[in-house]
Order: sequence, then C-alpha cells, then structure tokens
Amino acid sequence: MEEKGPGDELKTTIKQVARNLRKNNTNAEKIFWQVVRNRGIKNRKFYRQYPINFECDEQKRFFIADFYCHKCKLVVEVDGSIHEKQKDYDKFRSFIINQLGIKVIRFKNEEIENSLDDVIEKLTLTLS
Repeated sequence: MEEKGPGDELKTTIKQVARNLRKNNTNAEKIFWQVVRNRGIKNRKFYRQYPINFECDEQKRFFIADFYCHKCKLVVEVDGSIHEKQKDYDKFRSFIINQLGIKVIRFKNEEIENSLDDVIEKLTLTLS
C-alpha cells in the first residue's frame, strides 16, 4: 500500500472543491464558459474553477478562481449577489492573488447575462 505524503490531503480537498464548483456553476458562469472555452477569445486557454495555491503564516492555502488564463496570468471572477456582502474578503483575496503576479478582473452575473458583448470587449482588451 502506498503511503500518503504531506500535502496529499490538501490536494484531494482542492480537487473535490473544484470538481464540486464545476458541477454547480451559476448560469452566468455557464454563459461565460461557453464564450472562453476552446480558446474562444484571442486564442487564450482558460481553465474553470482553477486552484490558486499560496502560503500564509507558514500554512499552505488555496483559493479557487472561477476562471484562469495561465498565459496572461489572469483570474476572471464572476460575482453573484453574495459578493455584495463579502467585499472585504474579495479585496483580500484579490490582493493575495495580485501578490502572486496574477491580475484579477471581476464581472457581475448581471453583466454577463445582460451585456455579454461589453464583457467580451473588456476581456479582450484585458487580454491584449
């Protein structure tokens, strides 16, 4: 039987959380994914529900980004109404991700559902 090493439990947790988020994505996330999947914008590859690992206080931690483009080092967050109540947490999260050299751009669900062309234009400019 193979022994589990340090960090294996965290990797398993990350995979389970990401898988669960992919299964239960919002309507806005589904719409956005249809646009960016298969290199749909500027031939850039996006991953959905992508883990961003970091260390804080000598503890391994992670965030799950809604969407991530590795080549451009860009996280795209699709924010629902819950984000109105967690603005400080979102700022902290964006700060940590920025410290890792990754840019964060946010779109509200309503923007994606009602003004998709504007979202695509903003994203295209960001990817340029």
